[in-house]
Amino acid sequence: MTSGGPVGDAREPCAPWKGRRLVLGVCGGIAAYKSVQLARDLTLLGATVDVVLTGSARNFVAPLSFEGVTGRGALTDLFSVEGAALHVSLGREADCVCIAPATADFIARAASGRASDLLTTAVVASGAPVVVAPAMNDSMFAHPRTQANLARLEASPRYHRVGPATGLLAAGEGSGPGRMAEPGEVVDAVGRVMGSGGALSGARVVVTGGPTREPIDPVRYLGNRSSGKMGVALARTAWLRGAEVTLVTGPASVPLPDGMEVVRVETARQMRDAVLALAGEADAAVFAAAVADYRPREVKSGKIKRSEAGNSLTVGFTANPDIAAGAVARMKAGSVSVGFALETSDLVARAEAKLAAKGLDLIVANRAGEDGAGFEADTNRVTILGRGVAPRELPLMDKFAVAWEITGLIEARLGKGGGVVRTGHPHRKSAGAARRQPE
Repeated sequence: MTSGGPVGDAREPCAPWKGRRLVLGVCGGIAAYKSVQLARDLTLLGATVDVVLTGSARNFVAPLSFEGVTGRGALTDLFSVEGAALHVSLGREADCVCIAPATADFIARAASGRASDLLTTAVVASGAPVVVAPAMNDSMFAHPRTQANLARLEASPRYHRVGPATGLLAAGEGSGPGRMAEPGEVVDAVGRVMGSGGALSGARVVVTGGPTREPIDPVRYLGNRSSGKMGVALARTAWLRGAEVTLVTGPASVPLPDGMEVVRVETARQMRDAVLALAGEADAAVFAAAVADYRPREVKSGKIKRSEAGNSLTVGFTANPDIAAGAVARMKAGSVSVGFALETSDLVARAEAKLAAKGLDLIVANRAGEDGAGFEADTNRVTILGRGVAPRELPLMDKFAVAWEITGLIEARLGKGGGVVRTGHPHRKSAGAARRQPE
């Protein structure tokens, strides 16, 4: 995913990284410079990061660089003053092992079960999931043995690959597949491995986000100030919990994630058509888009000219379809639906009325115009209501944190309902559900 870190690019401790123990293995390649940023981001997100450098990695990055961003000394030797069984303690204590960059040599050694240095020995001694971020010359990546070794790793449920990307390689090597995934993508890959395992793992989740635009003429439209941040955060947190997510979004002003299916739309009717096509198979749906309630009754085929319209312009409107109500009616038994209510007064009463009218399971209410919340802000203050439960008011929080709370409630409801029928994990090898078991 391209989002990399909570909405607004915040770097503060949060789930699913907070309080987790990670081993970051760094192999010898020019992409090792990215691993310093990766170690910093994971540490700022609340993880305890033990960095293990291979001998060749030290030709590209210094151990001191990692100590400066993690507060922990980088490890290099299999037999050292830290203890002869260091590889065992590293492996046993790790919630996840991340190898970034993973060279062709490391991939070959890992595929054959070698334990020839501290890093490979820790991997063999550990039962934790392993995220591998390959990085090498495009010819090396395309080599049949490299591909066979990767396939062998990916046949194990322990291993999850992220990347490589296609782009500029080392100086003089041109461009091609083999570029290490960016640190933000690796952060998310690690997060998905550690966040999966609950009732959302393998679940099909539909999220709507962003504004809609209703054309008045070929150059003008009726819209609103929604940035799409809340929808992206909800899609991302559901994905981090292991779900297979489809984000149906209007023209958002924030980067959209690329680790999931994204359906881009403009108008409310386009959004309705996309959502209704998905609703029947969804285990959960979150309607976070700021959909225009009305659209112009007539769309002019040519630009409206002021010289012809004069000093006033009258536009007739007609109601747009109710996307949430229509989708909920199509959703299967046991699924979970979540709506949003942006109100200016009588917040709880109006949200409860909308909850009942649309047949939703949960509704997230917030006040329009509140400082630091709502449209365009990186934070939000919401009250969550559900059928048969007391309203739950959250303090002002980062939208990522709000989204994590909401998807946690979805996961809890799916869990109480006996879970979902698993449909496979098309993204499993790019950081799918964590499986804490040895090879």
